Amino acid sequence: MPRDYKNLKVFHVVDDLVVSVYEATATFPKAEMFGLTSQLRRAAVSVPANIVEGAARHTDGEFAHFLNIAYGSLAEVRYFLDLALRLGFLEADVHAPLAAKADEASRMLNGLMKSVRGA
Repeated sequence: MPRDYKNLKVFHVVDDLVVSVYEATATFPKAEMFGLTSQLRRAAVSVPANIVEGAARHTDGEFAHFLNIAYGSLAEVRYFLDLALRLGFLEADVHAPLAAKADEASRMLNGLMKSVRGA
């Protein structure tokens, strides 16, 4: 049975993360527009998009599959944020809240995946 993704707290956390990622990457070097900027933005958008798609599916198994994809995209986001920090594209004071939000979302998404699987 399809679910209303808007009722999922994790959706709102990752949706906010996407907006924050877009704001933070606006200051990345123009040479990175098709590199790290694009990769980070696409990975970030993939997280809530997969939650939305999974919520629209009819079985728990399908929902869990899309949550798993979202979880993988979130891991990519976390890596790209760390890489951007190391490359000097993000200042530590910008990176820290983004990383914290990604980590919080990861824990929430992991919990949701477990509850959907019945573990």
